[in-house]
Amino acid sequence: MGGVGEWVLFDYGGVLCRDQSAADRREIEAAVGVEDPDRFWAGYWSLRRPYDEGALSPADYWSRLVGTDVGDRLDAIEAVDVASWSHPYEESLALARRLAGRGTRLALLSNCPEPIAVAIDGMSWTDIVPDRFYSCRLGVTKPDPAIYQKVLTALGARPQDVTFVDDRPPNVTAAAALGMRALLFTDPATLAADLDLQGDA
Repeated sequence: MGGVGEWVLFDYGGVLCRDQSAADRREIEAAVGVEDPDRFWAGYWSLRRPYDEGALSPADYWSRLVGTDVGDRLDAIEAVDVASWSHPYEESLALARRLAGRGTRLALLSNCPEPIAVAIDGMSWTDIVPDRFYSCRLGVTKPDPAIYQKVLTALGARPQDVTFVDDRPPNVTAAAALGMRALLFTDPATLAADLDLQGDA
């Protein structure tokens, strides 16, 4: 199978779903009431790690980001943020289905907060990726080696049995250091070649 082990462990954002679009970001800015987009997005990402690790609740995260209690705006803000990370990358999902058809076991490992984890668990394609792991539930984010160790333990898998796919180089480097076959995702066609799936309909 072109070096693919028993498992393929997928990242979510940027791999199985598309990254936020400019339109998504504008909707978030409108829901929040952003006056300085550059400052807002710098804060969005700088606070994301504790949010993704479950150290900040949604109310804490958004209130810190905005600089005031978001109050009854929280649900609307959360909804547009979750929606921005809910655009399936259909070509990647097609590859996942082909892997599953070959008998490869599939899992997901995502840095994300609880509202997004809940949304992913409810998506229609998740039946092909039955083992799903989220940083908010593990209390640690990629590329910390501990998160990969937790996933390997839960899967009962050896590092050499796992092919890991992620679009962020530090996450790929950390997985490779533990002994996984680690692939940097750039596009579905390249991933198909890396996984020896060309022409395998």
